[in-house]
Amino acid sequence: MTKSLDGRVQSVDRAMLLMESLSDAEGGLRLTELARRTKLSLTTVHRLLTTLEQRHFVRFLPKDNLWHIGQQAFTIGNAFVRDRSFVAPAQPYLRLLREHTKETANLGVVDKGEIVLVDQLESREITRALSRVGGRTPMTASGMGKSILATYSGSEVNSHLNRHGMRRATVKSLTCKDALNTQLAKIRSDGYAVDDEEYVTGLRCVAAPVYNQHADVVCAISVSGTVLRMNTTRLPVIGRLVAETAAAITQAIAGNPAH
Repeated sequence: MTKSLDGRVQSVDRAMLLMESLSDAEGGLRLTELARRTKLSLTTVHRLLTTLEQRHFVRFLPKDNLWHIGQQAFTIGNAFVRDRSFVAPAQPYLRLLREHTKETANLGVVDKGEIVLVDQLESREITRALSRVGGRTPMTASGMGKSILATYSGSEVNSHLNRHGMRRATVKSLTCKDALNTQLAKIRSDGYAVDDEEYVTGLRCVAAPVYNQHADVVCAISVSGTVLRMNTTRLPVIGRLVAETAAAITQAIAGNPAH
């Protein structure tokens, strides 16, 4: 068993790297492409995949010669969601939010300075939001992320920026601290945040935070859709609805909204 200087077990680290690569590829990957992406040898990749397949973390489809994420990975990931006591109570509210707006309703949490999407109810419209459960977004380029940052103190925002920066995802992404602070002030005033094509060109998102009993933010919810449907006339209406829904979820989990 080989360990790196920081204590990581090399084989486990490489196996996780393979699973992360497969999770990013919706259509599966060939062995050679996995080796290229992970910079591992074909022999190493095949050996690790064979072990992961035996444990049902990955699966191989001979008809297209592609490797895919397996059902055990879903089972483990689902345990993460079950451990969040606010996810299940939020689902009926997300369903209503989707029905009222006809757009995709989302729930995300902060993890390592990013927003991780942990629940989603997709719009029934032909063109849907492109994010997926498990996807990660920089907080400064996300409606949910900015809605949570708006609850931070000035020093907490600075600490976040010093550690994680402001990564540009599109031409509209915020990359200036002053511009971010201006937006955060508006979010505090409005009660909701807007991602205006800042992470995906052509998509808008409106978000608001959810609090626990200690008045700490535990997650954020959002509605996302195309700029054509989420036009500037609809944004304030959807924003108020998202903020009201976030407040209702806060109340449902016996939370205490910040004042």
